Amino acid sequence: MPKILIIEDDIQQSTMLSDYLSGEHLDVEACANGRDGLAALKKDNFDALILDVGLPDMNGFDICRTVRGFSQLPVLMLTARGDEMDRIIGLEIGADDYLPKPYNPRELLARLRAILRRGRPGDVSPSLRFGRLEINEAAHAASLDGEMISLTSYQFELLCVLARHAGRVMSRDQLMDELQGHDLEAFDRSIDVHISRIRAQIEDDPKKPRRILTIRGTGYVFARQQD
Repeated sequence: MPKILIIEDDIQQSTMLSDYLSGEHLDVEACANGRDGLAALKKDNFDALILDVGLPDMNGFDICRTVRGFSQLPVLMLTARGDEMDRIIGLEIGADDYLPKPYNPRELLARLRAILRRGRPGDVSPSLRFGRLEINEAAHAASLDGEMISLTSYQFELLCVLARHAGRVMSRDQLMDELQGHDLEAFDRSIDVHISRIRAQIEDDPKKPRRILTIRGTGYVFARQQD
């Protein structure tokens, strides 16, 4: 049974969500502030984190940054603010998905299950190697020059999709379809943000990428030949 941590200061909302997810065969623990939430994350093993941005003691964005300092735990962020820039910030700091309030619990559950699936791959292909870059789908890990690369589960799966279709130009819509993209809201810059984060990890010079190339007006292509 997947174990989920909720960090949410609205007790009524937290209780309703906990009860709903528990009824869907998830083991749920809830904390009302960031300090207790971080302590729980360092004490126990969780399969995913549902994180509210507006907390009484800490900003949810800061908590997400802290979590990314010691874990690649899937993170679903919640916020009452629906502004696109807030969503972009959430993705840039390492969140796997982002859901504005008010939300439908069934949609939240669908998104949560999606990031849990990505964190627990089933039948996967052998390792893919492109020059100094190796992508091991079975281990859900990637390395450059033998050094492990830090990616969120969504970013790793996006990298895998691009690598599986090396040499083929893929539009943003095609990428989201390949990622069974209903789990991430399709706003204009979501894929672009994740690509930028991946490039920061795998490119020698992210400003002059050689592995993931932008095809202006179309999408992206993963280069077949790499050094």
